[in-house]
Amino acid sequence: MTIPTIKELNPQIVRRLTGIKAFLLDVDGVLTDGSITVTPDGIEDRVFTLMDAEGIRAAQRIGIRIGIITTHASDLVIMRARELDITDIYHGMFDKVEAYKDFRELYELEDASIAYMGDGILDVGVLKRVGFAATPSNAHVTAKMAAHYVSRYRGGYGAVREVLTMLLRVKTGDDDA
Repeated sequence: MTIPTIKELNPQIVRRLTGIKAFLLDVDGVLTDGSITVTPDGIEDRVFTLMDAEGIRAAQRIGIRIGIITTHASDLVIMRARELDITDIYHGMFDKVEAYKDFRELYELEDASIAYMGDGILDVGVLKRVGFAATPSNAHVTAKMAAHYVSRYRGGYGAVREVLTMLLRVKTGDDDA
Protein backbone atom coordinates (compact mmCIF):
# COMPACT_ATOMS: atom_id res chain seq x y z
CA MET A 1 0.00 0.00 0.00
CA THR A 2 1.43 3.35 -1.06
CA ILE A 3 0.54 6.27 1.18
CA PRO A 4 1.79 9.82 0.62
CA THR A 5 4.44 11.18 2.97
CA ILE A 6 3.81 14.48 4.70
CA LYS A 7 5.99 16.28 2.11
CA GLU A 8 4.01 14.69 -0.74
CA LEU A 9 0.69 15.96 0.63
CA ASN A 10 -0.84 19.21 -0.52
CA PRO A 11 -0.19 21.81 2.23
CA GLN A 12 -3.94 22.52 2.45
CA ILE A 13 -4.57 18.83 3.21
CA VAL A 14 -1.89 18.93 5.92
CA ARG A 15 -3.48 22.06 7.42
CA ARG A 16 -6.93 20.46 7.45
CA LEU A 17 -5.66 17.19 8.97
CA THR A 18 -3.73 19.01 11.71
CA GLY A 19 -6.89 20.08 13.53
CA ILE A 20 -8.83 16.78 13.30
CA LYS A 21 -10.06 15.34 16.61
CA ALA A 22 -12.75 12.97 15.31
CA PHE A 23 -13.26 10.85 12.20
CA LEU A 24 -16.68 9.68 11.07
CA LEU A 25 -17.11 6.89 8.55
CA ASP A 26 -19.83 5.56 6.30
CA VAL A 27 -19.94 1.76 6.10
CA ASP A 28 -21.14 0.39 2.77
CA GLY A 29 -18.72 1.46 0.06
CA VAL A 30 -16.22 2.82 2.59
CA LEU A 31 -15.48 0.21 5.27
CA THR A 32 -16.79 -2.46 2.88
CA ASP A 33 -16.77 -2.73 -0.89
CA GLY A 34 -20.52 -2.18 -0.87
CA SER A 35 -21.38 -5.82 -1.46
CA ILE A 36 -23.91 -7.62 0.67
CA THR A 37 -24.28 -11.38 0.57
CA VAL A 38 -27.61 -12.78 1.74
CA THR A 39 -27.68 -16.38 2.97
CA PRO A 40 -30.63 -18.68 2.19
CA ASP A 41 -31.80 -17.93 5.75
CA GLY A 42 -31.97 -14.20 4.93
CA ILE A 43 -28.89 -13.28 6.96
CA GLU A 44 -26.81 -10.45 5.50
CA ASP A 45 -23.05 -10.68 5.39
CA ARG A 46 -20.38 -8.07 4.61
CA VAL A 47 -16.59 -8.19 4.41
CA PHE A 48 -14.50 -5.71 6.40
CA THR A 49 -10.77 -5.44 5.67
CA LEU A 50 -8.30 -5.80 8.52
CA MET A 51 -6.20 -2.99 6.99
CA ASP A 52 -8.90 -0.46 7.86
CA ALA A 53 -9.25 -1.91 11.35
CA GLU A 54 -5.53 -1.39 11.99
CA GLY A 55 -5.84 2.23 10.87
CA ILE A 56 -8.84 2.78 13.14
CA ARG A 57 -7.01 1.30 16.14
CA ALA A 58 -3.92 3.44 15.47
CA ALA A 59 -6.03 6.61 15.24
CA GLN A 60 -7.83 5.75 18.47
CA ARG A 61 -4.46 5.29 20.21
CA ILE A 62 -3.55 8.93 19.50
CA GLY A 63 -6.94 10.15 20.75
CA ILE A 64 -8.97 10.41 17.54
CA ARG A 65 -12.63 9.64 18.24
CA ILE A 66 -14.05 7.32 15.57
CA GLY A 67 -17.76 7.12 14.75
CA ILE A 68 -20.02 5.55 12.14
CA ILE A 69 -22.93 7.04 10.22
CA THR A 70 -24.71 4.58 7.95
CA THR A 71 -28.08 4.34 6.27
CA HIS A 72 -28.26 0.59 6.66
CA ALA A 73 -29.25 -0.76 10.07
CA SER A 74 -27.44 -4.06 10.59
CA ASP A 75 -26.51 -6.16 13.59
CA LEU A 76 -23.29 -7.09 11.76
CA VAL A 77 -22.26 -3.42 11.47
CA ILE A 78 -22.97 -2.82 15.15
CA MET A 79 -21.02 -5.94 16.11
CA ARG A 80 -18.02 -4.90 13.98
CA ALA A 81 -18.08 -1.37 15.39
CA ARG A 82 -18.08 -2.71 18.93
CA GLU A 83 -15.15 -5.03 18.10
CA LEU A 84 -13.27 -1.86 17.15
CA ASP A 85 -14.37 0.01 20.30
CA ILE A 86 -16.48 2.40 18.23
CA THR A 87 -19.34 3.52 20.46
CA ASP A 88 -20.74 6.33 18.32
CA ILE A 89 -22.87 4.36 15.86
CA TYR A 90 -25.60 6.10 13.93
CA HIS A 91 -27.32 3.41 11.85
CA GLY A 92 -30.50 3.51 9.84
CA MET A 93 -29.75 7.20 9.17
CA PHE A 94 -31.07 8.50 5.87
CA ASP A 95 -30.46 12.06 7.06
CA LYS A 96 -26.77 11.80 7.76
CA VAL A 97 -26.47 15.53 8.42
CA GLU A 98 -28.74 15.18 11.47
CA ALA A 99 -26.57 12.35 12.80
CA TYR A 100 -23.47 14.45 12.12
CA LYS A 101 -24.92 17.44 13.99
CA ASP A 102 -25.82 15.20 16.94
CA PHE A 103 -22.26 13.84 17.10
CA ARG A 104 -20.72 17.32 16.77
CA GLU A 105 -22.90 18.73 19.55
CA LEU A 106 -22.43 15.70 21.82
CA TYR A 107 -18.66 16.22 21.84
CA GLU A 108 -18.78 20.01 21.49
CA LEU A 109 -16.65 19.93 18.34
CA GLU A 110 -16.27 22.47 15.57
CA ASP A 111 -16.78 21.39 11.96
CA ALA A 112 -13.08 22.03 11.30
CA SER A 113 -12.08 19.37 13.86
CA ILE A 114 -14.13 16.55 12.28
CA ALA A 115 -13.24 14.40 9.28
CA TYR A 116 -15.68 12.25 7.32
CA MET A 117 -15.30 9.58 4.67
CA GLY A 118 -18.33 8.73 2.57
CA ASP A 119 -18.96 7.47 -0.92
CA GLY A 120 -22.51 8.27 -1.94
CA ILE A 121 -25.07 10.94 -2.64
CA LEU A 122 -26.41 10.71 0.93
CA ASP A 123 -22.92 11.57 2.23
CA VAL A 124 -22.55 14.85 0.35
CA GLY A 125 -24.27 16.97 3.02
CA VAL A 126 -21.77 15.82 5.66
CA LEU A 127 -18.79 15.96 3.30
CA LYS A 128 -19.56 19.65 2.66
CA ARG A 129 -19.63 20.51 6.39
CA VAL A 130 -16.55 18.83 7.84
CA GLY A 131 -13.01 20.13 8.14
CA PHE A 132 -11.66 17.22 6.13
CA ALA A 133 -13.80 15.29 3.63
CA ALA A 134 -12.56 12.13 1.92
CA THR A 135 -13.95 9.51 -0.42
CA PRO A 136 -12.79 6.15 -1.75
CA SER A 137 -11.62 6.11 -5.38
CA ASN A 138 -14.86 4.46 -6.50
CA ALA A 139 -17.19 6.98 -4.82
CA HIS A 140 -20.10 8.60 -6.61
CA VAL A 141 -19.01 11.65 -8.61
CA THR A 142 -21.02 14.04 -6.41
CA ALA A 143 -19.25 12.77 -3.30
CA LYS A 144 -15.86 13.15 -4.99
CA MET A 145 -16.71 16.72 -5.95
CA ALA A 146 -17.43 17.54 -2.29
CA ALA A 147 -14.23 15.90 -1.01
CA HIS A 148 -10.91 17.46 -0.09
CA TYR A 149 -9.21 14.14 -0.84
CA VAL A 150 -10.06 11.16 -3.03
CA SER A 151 -8.28 8.00 -1.89
CA ARG A 152 -6.14 5.99 -4.26
CA TYR A 153 -8.04 2.93 -3.03
CA ARG A 154 -11.56 1.60 -3.38
CA GLY A 155 -13.96 1.28 -0.48
CA GLY A 156 -13.31 -1.94 1.43
CA TYR A 157 -9.81 -2.20 -0.04
CA GLY A 158 -7.77 0.15 2.15
CA ALA A 159 -9.26 3.60 1.48
CA VAL A 160 -9.90 4.18 5.19
CA ARG A 161 -6.44 2.92 6.10
CA GLU A 162 -4.81 5.29 3.60
CA VAL A 163 -6.57 8.38 4.94
CA LEU A 164 -6.12 7.43 8.59
CA THR A 165 -2.41 6.84 7.97
CA MET A 166 -2.15 10.29 6.41
CA LEU A 167 -3.88 11.69 9.50
CA LEU A 168 -1.51 9.80 11.81
CA ARG A 169 1.53 11.02 9.89
CA VAL A 170 0.41 14.62 10.09
CA LYS A 171 -0.60 14.43 13.77
CA THR A 172 2.62 12.67 14.87
CA GLY A 173 5.03 14.19 12.35
CA ASP A 174 6.22 10.65 11.58
CA ASP A 175 6.16 9.39 7.99
CA ASP A 176 6.62 5.84 9.30
CA ALA A 177 3.23 5.92 11.07
